[in-house]
Amino acid sequence: MGIYLAALILLSFLLWIKSIFHRHRLTLLKSLKRVTNMTSETDGADVTALLVTAHPDDECMFFAPTVIRLVELKARVHVLCLSEGNYYNQGARRKQELLDSCAVLGIPASRVTITDHKNLPDDPKAEWSVSLVSSVIAKHIRALSVNMVLTFDGRGVSGHANHTAIYKAVRLLFALLGDCWPPEEIHLLLGASPQLAAALLSLLHCWLRGLQASQSRHALSSLSTPVVSLPVHQLIALHVH
Repeated sequence: MGIYLAALILLSFLLWIKSIFHRHRLTLLKSLKRVTNMTSETDGADVTALLVTAHPDDECMFFAPTVIRLVELKARVHVLCLSEGNYYNQGARRKQELLDSCAVLGIPASRVTITDHKNLPDDPKAEWSVSLVSSVIAKHIRALSVNMVLTFDGRGVSGHANHTAIYKAVRLLFALLGDCWPPEEIHLLLGASPQLAAALLSLLHCWLRGLQASQSRHALSSLSTPVVSLPVHQLIALHVH
């Protein structure tokens, strides 16, 4: 009886996760259609997206499905990482890991920027200046002619203080410059915190798939949900924890 109950709970959980992935996919497609005049799911060439993260490994832990989907749709994806991840004095190594991870995701090194500002340390106890983060993000949005920004939501997906600081900075940027700068032409896509469980389950799913076919080429599944065919454990393995 216990086995059947456990199986029922697991099945219910998997169905819930599938519904989350489905909603995520619909949200992304709606965002693309608002930014572009695309009439199909396979044309995102008019999209220039900026993924703003706090540390190396955020790009694959929290945003890999979205990034891979955008790259598949031929969108130009840039990454702005606001620290080199030096909390354990491994900044140089983690910077290279970020570049390697982005390469697997389909983002060339020329589109990856890693800042090393003394006032933006990799530290969950550090209070990042919202105005400073806003200015750094604004500079990149202008320079790259970005029309889509991807970053954390108000809870930072994992609750990390550096993550939530980025959310506050982006919201401040859009609020203060709305009248004199065109954020109305820029679509903001936030990684929702409730999807953390889905992200972790996705990593487990991809790891299990990787045991069977670890050499599969990265792409999105042909299913109706944005599950990453690439074994994401290969990305996570590039990072030090």
